[in-house]
Amino acid sequence: MIKKLTPCALGLFASLGATSISFAQDRQLSLPAQVILGSEAQEQNRRLPLARDTLGAEQLETANLGANLSESLQRVPGLVAVNRQNYAQDLQISSRGFGARAAFGVRGVRLLQDGIPLTMPDGQGQPALFDLDSLQRIEVLRGPLTTLYGNASGGIIQGFTGEGSFYPTLENRTAFGPDGLRRSRLRYGGQHGALNISANVARLETDGYRDHSKTRRDTANLRLGWDIDDASSLTLLINSLDQPETQDPLGLTAQQVREDRRQVFSRAYEYDTRKTVRHNQAGLNYQRRLSNDDQLTLMVYGGERYVQQYLAFPGNNTIVDDEFRPGSGGVIELDRGFGGGELGWQRNTELFGLPVELAAGITYDYQGEQREGFVNSGGNKGAQRRDEFNAVDSQDLYLISTWQLDPRWTLTAGVRHSRVEFDSDDDYLSDGQDDSGSVRYSQTNPALGLSYQWTPAVSLYAALGQGFETPTFQELAYQEQGSGLNFGLRPSESRNAEVGLKLHHEQTRINLALFHSRVKDEIVTGPNQLSTGRSTFVNAGRSTRRGVELAVEQNFDHGISAYLAYTLLDARFDSYIDSEGNDLSGKDLPGVPRHSLFAELSWRPPGSGFITALEAQSLSQRYATDDNTAEASGYAVFNWRAAYTHAVGSWEVEPFARIDNLGDREYIGSLIVNGTGARYYEPAPDRQWLVGVGLQYQWQ
Repeated sequence: MIKKLTPCALGLFASLGATSISFAQDRQLSLPAQVILGSEAQEQNRRLPLARDTLGAEQLETANLGANLSESLQRVPGLVAVNRQNYAQDLQISSRGFGARAAFGVRGVRLLQDGIPLTMPDGQGQPALFDLDSLQRIEVLRGPLTTLYGNASGGIIQGFTGEGSFYPTLENRTAFGPDGLRRSRLRYGGQHGALNISANVARLETDGYRDHSKTRRDTANLRLGWDIDDASSLTLLINSLDQPETQDPLGLTAQQVREDRRQVFSRAYEYDTRKTVRHNQAGLNYQRRLSNDDQLTLMVYGGERYVQQYLAFPGNNTIVDDEFRPGSGGVIELDRGFGGGELGWQRNTELFGLPVELAAGITYDYQGEQREGFVNSGGNKGAQRRDEFNAVDSQDLYLISTWQLDPRWTLTAGVRHSRVEFDSDDDYLSDGQDDSGSVRYSQTNPALGLSYQWTPAVSLYAALGQGFETPTFQELAYQEQGSGLNFGLRPSESRNAEVGLKLHHEQTRINLALFHSRVKDEIVTGPNQLSTGRSTFVNAGRSTRRGVELAVEQNFDHGISAYLAYTLLDARFDSYIDSEGNDLSGKDLPGVPRHSLFAELSWRPPGSGFITALEAQSLSQRYATDDNTAEASGYAVFNWRAAYTHAVGSWEVEPFARIDNLGDREYIGSLIVNGTGARYYEPAPDRQWLVGVGLQYQWQ
């Protein structure tokens, strides 16, 4: 149990961002707070000085498994989103190279659903928490202005839950695939007076493409929307995830991949590597428009998360070179409580004779986590080796203004002040030392953007901004030598610039962005802790990311459409001398492809209910280590999908099918950057199939 959760963890909190979806659709502010950023109509968003992509219901669901965010995010330029074929470690998601180092969870990219953070106060996010079954759309935002919204430099991924249908509707969707893959969901939605209900439950089961990767994941989600009156609304969201005993196949060496792509590292069996996750949270959004047309928003949320993970080593005390090395345990148990919220205000007014839109707010977030470590004795929990309580306390203030300089020019400026404090209380004193300690980080980040409406169809923009990322508790967890948290690890700071063009004309849409980021104190994976194989983290001097993002969508007659997303990214260390004295300046950042591409050609005959598409996905070479001595070759794969929707009375049926990797190509799907024992590689599956059917009944 969490034993030191402070009362203020669930106090009143902040932001214009946390509003209900019903009001979000009518929002006029060009750049309000986080959850609404980018959520206005297309016409409004052409004037936003940032890169924005929207994934609607078709991209999220059509002929997909519907379980992994990577299924749809691969369509977004600037993002690399890959399924690791390892549900014990979740997805890998990076944006413009930020977050590519993450060995667990998502770093450098902020995750939200309906204003509720899915990124913890320390900056680590869990994409498995997105309720993909009920999402109406996903917004992906990149650029300097996104640093105004928290502890991340790569951007924001935010999901918007759809309201339930006006008429009560019950739906089941079931899909089957190879290796025992099965996923089924049951969803209900309906309007009952002033109350809108949307609820779903789902189960995913698979034996996994690789050995020792069996998984069961249960999810449940509820959204209740209440239109209190014409000026206010209230939304309640409840989410639950239960994923017991998920097997972890670990990474492979290059030689092991050549021998057998489906095998696992032998220690996975020896220590029965696996992970259990239970996560429950609830959030409440309230919004009210005042008589003077000011608007107040309030969001509060809280939850609990339990993790138990069996690692591939015992984690007991050892002797190395006649020196005692304390072990922290090969079984980790984390029991976390978290909560927080946002309180915000916005107004449309005039200053200096110019129309201006103002948004201001405060935020508070807290997580308290009991962390224990035990010896892994052949897959069983042994003697205790670690016992501590870790807490993160995060507070932010922000102000954003959007000035209409004239009918064509719009200026957006903002500033955010963040304060993040990490505190650790060591309760395991039998090793003769107290590793308690704390560290505080604070940063003020300004951002500025200017947009120009060149023609009704074409807008240009430029933006500058500053961002920072604190280490996560997982990155602070171990020192290079000794025990206790690595409080010497510093946050990374970024300076970001971007120019772009947006063209939206009839059946053509083109988005083009050129970006440049300079990062100081890049956080990278350091040397493995002696005798344990654990990964530690260090600061790596300076690095640069610069590149181009292009998205082109073209609709043709007869229901034919084409889409292309391409990214060119040059990401490298400018100055970096590692702990062994090697000068790695000029080396490419590991895990970051120079070229990435997604293309799609689809056909939807008008009035037929049928859709089919051919997809292409490609990544260029990626390095697995900071010194660029290990790599994964580039690849290109092709996928096909089809679905047919047919209505009969109150029933609707939708059979669908999908084939991934049509050419049966062997390639590396994901990399474990600087992985222990040169086990960097997580192979992607060969040719895979998926078939399923959706059934829906509506009471009218």
